[in-house]
Amino acid sequence: MVFRFGHPLFADRREAGRQLAARVGHLRDEHPIVLALPRGGVVVGFEIAKALGAPLDVIVARKLGAPDDPELAIGAVVDGDRPETVLNRDVMAAFGVTEEYLRRETENELAEIARRERVYRGRRPPTPVADKTVILVDDGIATGASIEAAIRGLRRRPLRRLVLAVPVAPASTLEALKAEVDDLICLHAPQVFGAVGAYYTDFRQTTDGEVIRLLEAAQACAAPAGTRAEASALTRSAG
Repeated sequence: MVFRFGHPLFADRREAGRQLAARVGHLRDEHPIVLALPRGGVVVGFEIAKALGAPLDVIVARKLGAPDDPELAIGAVVDGDRPETVLNRDVMAAFGVTEEYLRRETENELAEIARRERVYRGRRPPTPVADKTVILVDDGIATGASIEAAIRGLRRRPLRRLVLAVPVAPASTLEALKAEVDDLICLHAPQVFGAVGAYYTDFRQTTDGEVIRLLEAAQACAAPAGTRAEASALTRSAG
């Protein structure tokens, strides 16, 4: 499908996830783990996890906002054994970002990451990924700061293989990221890129409740066959 502005590529995140699932089916025999960036990435990741019978978990990265313009990213941070940050030094210089501001902003976002992980997982521990193939998923990439922070955090772990799978991203961003992963799968890579939401007919905000229900449903999908009716019910309730 060729994108023309005003003609979205995907009906919604679930359709994008199903299309991606078809492209990563060859990984089934590697028994992968699907890690998705919340919130929207979890919807895409669920379709992949369901198709592969794979565990689904979140990896939470947060944008670091510029002073007086929090929607403009000066970088991103992801938690882990040690927090990993990706910074845009040019934007930091343009906004006069100080080390003190960066420290406070990072601490605030790490606290939000911890809160979200508690909300999404409850008492479940993070899914172990050592010596596993990991499929890292989002609903799209714009600047790439959050996904790069997630990649750097994962690269500190002894993975067997790291695969980045996204529905849409700018060609220039993918070029910068491809050396950071073992494989990169992107359905559409426009040279001229709009906002991620422009590539979807329905890009409504995903709620925390939907993320929680999809994570629970994915657990049931990856469990023995006797629990799969529960998975279907959970999936319908998240729709």
